[in-house]
Amino acid sequence: MELEVSIREAGDVRIVDARGRLTIGEASDRLHRELQRLAEGGWRKILVNLTGVQKIDSTGISTLVRNCISVSRAGGSLRLVCPAGRVREALRVTRLVESIPTFDDEASALASFS
Repeated sequence: MELEVSIREAGDVRIVDARGRLTIGEASDRLHRELQRLAEGGWRKILVNLTGVQKIDSTGISTLVRNCISVSRAGGSLRLVCPAGRVREALRVTRLVESIPTFDDEASALASFS
């Protein structure tokens, strides 16, 4: 399944919904382009919703890290929504959940921006 990316708003937060496989190639490139476009557009509060992602590899993880650093350097914050499962376990094993604020549900993640 190819990665689908959609963007929606919740106040001053942009929510990036990803669905499919976040793996090497076009999928990771697509997410990177969307996150970069938001950051370049001046959005400083970005929430990446990984609830619909079935698989993530090291390239997908690298995409999240690179964009988190870019948004932070621009004075913003990138957060993740990732419930329990294989993707969350991959983020835990790579210690990404210790570097990027990661939440089980969207409501908690949105509240953390306040």
